[in-house]
Parts: sequence; structure tokens; C-alpha cells
Amino acid sequence: MCKYLVVILLTFQGEVILERYGFQRPVEVHECMDIGNDHREQIASYNSKKNTWMLNDGRGTFQGFICE
Repeated sequence: MCKYLVVILLTFQGEVILERYGFQRPVEVHECMDIGNDHREQIASYNSKKNTWMLNDGRGTFQGFICE
């Protein structure tokens, strides 16, 4: 069971940002993975030339997420 989704971002200044989101109730790992993928698609767009997910707000790149 997972209580948190931790999103890992990397700014263009080289700063790693961990954004932690709590769930209203514990969720199964597969649910957390789906939520993480949905969140990535909401805040970032895939750049095939650079092979990375660029943040829509221009801060940097989406590096991944952790389900805790």
C-alpha cells in the first residue's frame, strides 16, 4: 500500500526538486503508478528530439516518481 507519490523534477539550474503528494487513503502500487503517469502527462510534454519529458512551465524536466 502507498500513502504518497513523490515526483522527481530537475530544473535547468541543476536543482533536484522532490514534490510529495499524500493520498486521501492508502492505494495499491498499481494505482499509484497510474496516478504518477497521469500526473506526468498533466505537468510535462514528451520531447522526442531530446528524449525527455519537459515541464510545461519551463522550469526543467520530469525525471520520475516514487510510490511510498
